[in-house]
Amino acid sequence: MVAVIRRATPDDAGVLCTLAERTFVETFGHLYPADDLAFYLSIAYPVDVQREQLESGDYAAWLLEIDGEAAGFAFAGPCGLPHADVRPEDGELKRLYVLREHQGGGWGGKLFAQAERWLLEAGPRTLWIGVWSENLGAQRFYGRHGFGKTGEYEFPVGRVRDREFILCRPVGATAA
Repeated sequence: MVAVIRRATPDDAGVLCTLAERTFVETFGHLYPADDLAFYLSIAYPVDVQREQLESGDYAAWLLEIDGEAAGFAFAGPCGLPHADVRPEDGELKRLYVLREHQGGGWGGKLFAQAERWLLEAGPRTLWIGVWSENLGAQRFYGRHGFGKTGEYEFPVGRVRDREFILCRPVGATAA
């Protein structure tokens, strides 16, 4: 097995969107009625928006490739979470997913480390993450990296509204 984590380019936008859709369905698809899931997927991952984000330099993504196939990714950029304490200079880990068949090998942690390094390149800043309220494994993972719950919001998937937790790691906080 040959595994590589590399910084994604704007030319990877289609691969990132396909992988985002696949991992979302694999992880959460069973939670939603088919029409709600289909509607969400039809608007959630537009390739042209992903390409523009990567071209802007304000966002970055990393691809995990195993034997030449995309198997996971991390995506980060300015914080867009609905919380009163978010400042324009704050960063957010927007997505971090690894295909089920490749989980448990430490790839999520390695992808997280790449995104975290990039988010902190310009210096210390507050970092944010949104996590589904029932995703206890992700909450434990981020807790080990110094993130704590600071709010909630509703995440729409069609007509379904998921309860999402807003996690924050203030400037200067360290991993647990």
